[in-house]
Amino acid sequence: MAFSEVGTPASDFSLFNQRGEKVSLADFRGVKNVLLYFYPKAMTPGCTVQACGIRDSKDQFAELDTVVMAVSPDSVDRLVKFEDKQELNFTLLSDEDHQVTESYGAWDMKKFMGREYMGVLRSTFVIGKDGLIKHVMPKVKTKTHHDDALAWIKENL
Repeated sequence: MAFSEVGTPASDFSLFNQRGEKVSLADFRGVKNVLLYFYPKAMTPGCTVQACGIRDSKDQFAELDTVVMAVSPDSVDRLVKFEDKQELNFTLLSDEDHQVTESYGAWDMKKFMGREYMGVLRSTFVIGKDGLIKHVMPKVKTKTHHDDALAWIKENL
């Protein structure tokens, strides 16, 4: 499956966040830029490093008029545990049936230790206030994700 493309409208969605509240992408149209990132599983080492980098950069994203939303196939219960354990300060969204992940092209075949399986491709989409995809980061490095995203937003939005 191919990633959603730059210049196309971002796929609308409504998902439950870590508090069980419904969050819709449409709520941010005309109001904020959105950094939407997909990650495989809460509370795993790489996902924790990535989330903590975003957490520690919240003020910088806010200065750039950008909200962060992170999507995984985890349950709401697991997301609230992740938020509490890591003191996260941004929206975590539960996509248990991975329909939203698929709509962005972030659900595909993966390989690990010789085994193939379907899973989340760690990827990021920058969505402008106009609802269009402005940038796609198809391969994200967990340690520098926040810096890489901030740099792109500063230079381009």
